[in-house]
Amino acid sequence: MSRAERRELLLELYRAGLARVDGRRCVREALSRPPGRLEGRVWGAAIGKAASAMVLGAREVLGDALEEVLLVTKPGHVGRELHEMRGVEIHESGHPLPDERSLRAGQRLLEWLEMLPPAVTPLFLISGGASALVEVPQAGVTLEQLVRVSRQGLATDLTIAELNSRRTRLSQIKGGRLAARLGGREGRALLMSDVPGDDAALIGSGILAPAAGADRIQRQVIASVDTAIDGVVAAAAKRQLSARRAARRFAGEASRLAVQFTHELALGQVQVRVWGGESTVRLPEHPGRGGRNQHLALAAAKLIAGYPQLMLLAAGTDGGDGPTQDAGGLVDADTCGRIVLAGLDPDECLRGADSGTALEAAGALVRTGPTGTNVADLVIGLKLSPSPQRP
Repeated sequence: MSRAERRELLLELYRAGLARVDGRRCVREALSRPPGRLEGRVWGAAIGKAASAMVLGAREVLGDALEEVLLVTKPGHVGRELHEMRGVEIHESGHPLPDERSLRAGQRLLEWLEMLPPAVTPLFLISGGASALVEVPQAGVTLEQLVRVSRQGLATDLTIAELNSRRTRLSQIKGGRLAARLGGREGRALLMSDVPGDDAALIGSGILAPAAGADRIQRQVIASVDTAIDGVVAAAAKRQLSARRAARRFAGEASRLAVQFTHELALGQVQVRVWGGESTVRLPEHPGRGGRNQHLALAAAKLIAGYPQLMLLAAGTDGGDGPTQDAGGLVDADTCGRIVLAGLDPDECLRGADSGTALEAAGALVRTGPTGTNVADLVIGLKLSPSPQRP
């Protein structure tokens, strides 16, 4: 396969993973099958980066029974259909850092709960990103404190569990407190997981974590990074490529993970390897442009230089990577050479957390726009001869 063909193959595998966890599809399937069916009148609250797609899936199944929807999502993540849909109240809010819009969205969510008619079933559609998008701080807690905690999570190697624990301590609605406001009322929650263990207590910093005592919300995780990996492996099999998935989800520093992944790819016999999880990057005082997936991809590019049979893609499933509009990077044996020819130093770019600048110079960025899902990150390695012969 030529370089261009192998690059397109990697993107095809990535898109297959995204399709398996599409928010619209996953909600539609969850509500269409017993015991997922909802009867009678329904009000929906959709919060997160995949919220728009999830609302569309719910409307496909419920039709006019879905009377009112409160939708809170990241700017640029609202499809045209939703602007034209009756009964949908849209709030574009702060992300990845909370801002004044996040506080207004949090207050509106509380009002929405108070307005729920007795005969209506509340349906919660929750995906990653809810941590920043909605917040009602504890008395005495300022927006600056909320921003500081979120910024620490972006700049250090905090685990998502520890970061969400810190956020929860500052919140009136997270950690089961929102569910407690339902007072034991029945409800339904469909969640797309971007956290280890697919724990509802961690998704969106526990925006719909179970309440202590009476809690009658039926929760269902409808997609996770494991589901996306299933899609990648199935697409590889369809192309008659041997594939292997990692035994567990990854976590840890991006550069170290790049060493592990390229080592496994180079020494193994299979043609496609797939890993899912989330890495971390400790940022310098004045970071450049990039995100954790771009950092991992650039670190991998250094390691596979001179190995023309190897390629690696690292990208977020939500179409974003850190504070950038890029999903990640796709690198090969020549990526670092192209970066150097552009007048940049790959090592310096890594030290300065400026991986996005380096990858753009090499034509190695992955850009998708909003994907309608959010289930952490995918890393896909490809080991194929660069000869013209097809597998």
